[in-house]
Amino acid sequence: MRYKRREFLKISGISAAGSLIIPPFLNSCKGSALSDRAESYLNHFEITPDQLRKTISAAMAKGGDYADLFFEHTLDNTSALEDGKVNSAYSNISYGVGIRVLKGDQTGYAYSEDLSPEAMIKAASTAANIADNAGGFSPVNVSEFTPPDYYPVKTSWETTSIKDKIPFIQRMNDNIFAGDKRVSKVNVYLSDSSSYILFHNSEGRLTWDYRPMAYIAGVCIMEDKGQIENFFVGRSHRMGAEFLTNELIDELSDEVVKKTSLLFTAGKPKAGEMEVVMGPGESGILLHEAIGHAFEADFNRKNLSIFADKMGKNVAEPFVRIIDDGTLPGRRGSINFDDEGNPSQKTVIVDNGILSSYLHDKISSDYYKVAPTGNGRRQDFRNIPIPRMRCTYMENGPHKREEIIASVKNGVYVDSFSNGEVNIGQGDFTFFVKFGYLIEDGKLTRPIKDFNIIGNGPQALADMVMVADDLIINNGIWTCGKDGQGAPNSMGLPTVKVKKLTVGGINA
Repeated sequence: MRYKRREFLKISGISAAGSLIIPPFLNSCKGSALSDRAESYLNHFEITPDQLRKTISAAMAKGGDYADLFFEHTLDNTSALEDGKVNSAYSNISYGVGIRVLKGDQTGYAYSEDLSPEAMIKAASTAANIADNAGGFSPVNVSEFTPPDYYPVKTSWETTSIKDKIPFIQRMNDNIFAGDKRVSKVNVYLSDSSSYILFHNSEGRLTWDYRPMAYIAGVCIMEDKGQIENFFVGRSHRMGAEFLTNELIDELSDEVVKKTSLLFTAGKPKAGEMEVVMGPGESGILLHEAIGHAFEADFNRKNLSIFADKMGKNVAEPFVRIIDDGTLPGRRGSINFDDEGNPSQKTVIVDNGILSSYLHDKISSDYYKVAPTGNGRRQDFRNIPIPRMRCTYMENGPHKREEIIASVKNGVYVDSFSNGEVNIGQGDFTFFVKFGYLIEDGKLTRPIKDFNIIGNGPQALADMVMVADDLIINNGIWTCGKDGQGAPNSMGLPTVKVKKLTVGGINA
């Protein structure tokens, strides 16, 4: 019996233990000599090994150097609370294949939301046009890569109903209102997604992944004597429905009430150049945006990054070590393999102050003649992979937080950010700080809010003169934009002292 595509999407899923449920009618990859796991993903997309071979052959028919197929099936669910009620909930299904052909450093790309053999061959032939010579490609034997599992799922989102989620959303709303009588409005957002990924390339690699993702966020708005303040909190992990706990909800509720309350007493700092202490955790946004993007290999290959000629040279103090890691269990930016089929890894970008690696995709790793770093990432099957960060952080340094603060006579301590702008080429940045403190005579004193910090990323890196031993990996809802694509990220930082940045506050 044949089912319609919509019916297939509705009944396919995973069990609570994380194994695929394959309807009996799809068990059809006979004689393929593939593992059960590989067959289950082929069956999920209703693809046979023969169709993979034919599609790759069509992609390579005009003399491409390399081709790959990226199959994706993602189910998204979002719920929102406003005015004390969960008043919106919607779901979305994304399903299709992206087909890429490389010729030198040029990319041909096409995608299809129709996985029929005819549609895939047509898309492959379109992508093949990046090359213009008759190819002599012969399909190679399939080589399976069984990925690790950095985000095991205990309870799948696909088996979790909206009725199971509402109590947590409502609990956050009730907690926040109960936390302070000045609370006038609360918004709560919950999102979850489950992605099935199947990857195959012209070199024979075949691999697969099941990628969960979830976030919950809350906005607290308070009003006191005509003054209105608001604050946002959120957490995100690659986890199943076990992500939702009363402990998490209570922690976030307490945090957003306390931080919103502090804004009523906060002022603005005086403008000017001064020492800036970056608090642990969320300040990793500076490392990610102002510095991390400049380490991505495409900017360096095209000579757009200020670090393009700095490989092997000193770029920071000798106690600075910067990492991009896709293997941290359950983190938002973690991946079992990148979207080019390369294993995830821990990449040391700056080692004891020396630039030691860029973040590579296939094109850049071939260009630099180095091994891939597992940083080829894409928003979805409709987009090409490009070098992207995963979880970027600075390792602990030799100083203590108290020692760093005590070393500052007049400066600011920054703790929470809301947005920013960066010029990737030269690294000039402006970040908007939502909350922080003045540092006066070595002590945190008055709270401050709503001001900018302005500087240059590479210079700020060189000016990080003290690094504490209190690294925090922040689990916020970080989504990085690049070339029109969004990708989930994590980031972190210990307490760090930058000896000079421009603070945009009030004139003295």
